[in-house]
Amino acid sequence: MRSKKTKQAKKSKRLASFSLAVMGIGFVATLPFQGSFLGDLLQGGFEAGLVGGLADWFAVTALFRHPLGLPIPHTALLPKNRNRITKALVSTLENDWLSKESIRNKIKQINFTEKLLPVLEKELHSDSVKKGTVALIAQMISHINLEKVTPFVEKEIKSSLHSIEMRTVLQSAIHQVLIREYDEKALDYLLGKVEEWIRKSNTKNQLGNLAVRALDNIELDGFLQFALKSFQNLLNEEKLGNILQNLLLSVVRNLRRIDDTNRKTLLLHVRTELRNIKDNQKLLEEIANWKDHLIADWDPAEKITEILKKTQQKMLSFVQDRKFTNTYLLPFLTRLLNNLKEEPARTKIIENWIQKQIAKLVEENHSKIGKLVQENLDKLDDETLIQMMENKIGKDLQWIRVNGAICGFIIGIFLTEIKALM
Repeated sequence: MRSKKTKQAKKSKRLASFSLAVMGIGFVATLPFQGSFLGDLLQGGFEAGLVGGLADWFAVTALFRHPLGLPIPHTALLPKNRNRITKALVSTLENDWLSKESIRNKIKQINFTEKLLPVLEKELHSDSVKKGTVALIAQMISHINLEKVTPFVEKEIKSSLHSIEMRTVLQSAIHQVLIREYDEKALDYLLGKVEEWIRKSNTKNQLGNLAVRALDNIELDGFLQFALKSFQNLLNEEKLGNILQNLLLSVVRNLRRIDDTNRKTLLLHVRTELRNIKDNQKLLEEIANWKDHLIADWDPAEKITEILKKTQQKMLSFVQDRKFTNTYLLPFLTRLLNNLKEEPARTKIIENWIQKQIAKLVEENHSKIGKLVQENLDKLDDETLIQMMENKIGKDLQWIRVNGAICGFIIGIFLTEIKALM
């Protein structure tokens, strides 16, 4: 493309030089014919054409360099005024041709969502989009900084635990205990363990020993003391232990009977106390303080990080599985695009967001347009810049020379005619 333009510029330059040469040759050729009307007429035309062509050649050449290499004042205008011209060009680009306002107005005329949605819908099922989307999601997951996430998760967990109302928790727990009869089951379990302990052989000895020591420590007066001593002589440690063991077993067996009055009374008392816990403010405060101390002393960071790492790996494996794309990703994106097309309001919101982002980008980087032009121009030396401009506008400039020679020729003939008539 550049070589084609260069050839056109050279061709135009040759044409301009040819027109100047024609005028010069014509002027010289008509000198012998001075005195005749036609000779004077043609000579005047060629003379004026030669002057006009030379003047335009001088003017065109003076834009870029010194004519004939002579340092004539006010020539080589471009190299001398390069900085001023560059600044003027940059200023024109920034403030006129590509001003912020003009770019913003142009952006407002573009409906980005209208252009993007069909493209996205068309390319949605292409392998490149599938792979690119999966890779993007996987990269986002893998770049999650778990060390920064862990404190946030820990804080939220502890905050949630602190906000738990213990009165509500206790009420719910007691309600479940009563409905599922855990109190009765707990009593049966406890009685079973007590009976198991009572039936042990060494328990009988312990009970007998305990009874003997208790009797020894009793201090009575007179006849009562005599009667107690007589009773102790009749019963030894083994007998007392056996009596107490059987007595306790009898009590336990009775309590394990569902229809036992003492059992019912005991369970009623337990259930009444459980229902009244919600009104025991002191107990509730103690439980709340206990809970807060437990939470404060709890350090779950290491465990949370471990869980997050496992979750992250599972998410990566899930995303990179082939089923993820066809089963979850594509249906989701398809629904999303369909919803956008069916809901103009949402599309408008996205459009406004895109417009704002582009406008913000233009606002923040508009000055870079001028800087980019300035930097590219500064990379070029004077000769390269002149050649570039001559290649771009040289054809039009050379036609100025041609037109100057032709116009001068016509004006010269007209003036010669006027002189002849006068």
